[in-house]
Amino acid sequence: MAIKPINLNEYISQFPEETQKTLQEIRNLIKKIAPDSEENISYGMPAYKTNSKPLVYFAGYKHHIGFYATPNAHEAFKTELSEFKQGKGSVQFPLNLPMPYNLIIKMIKFKVQENKLNAKK
Repeated sequence: MAIKPINLNEYISQFPEETQKTLQEIRNLIKKIAPDSEENISYGMPAYKTNSKPLVYFAGYKHHIGFYATPNAHEAFKTELSEFKQGKGSVQFPLNLPMPYNLIIKMIKFKVQENKLNAKK
């Protein structure tokens, strides 16, 4: 990226048009599922919090979208995520394949519930 973005619109605008569409769709899903989430840039990428806890992060790259839902969500969906390249708490969704939006939705919902439970403790 050429400049350090100060908000999500700037972040997304730095990518090719097709990648922008994918990033915006992920953003829209998060805002639909967690409308009260706090949206910002953290670690140089879009970041969301609910109940003062990290919800999810995502990032655009040349050949993939990085999605970060922390290790608990990745562990909960390890079977569904097994076909994708992963790290601890991260997964890479290739841009040359259909984006697994249904899986992303499930992971966001999982994290929303996890953050609600953790907020009550």
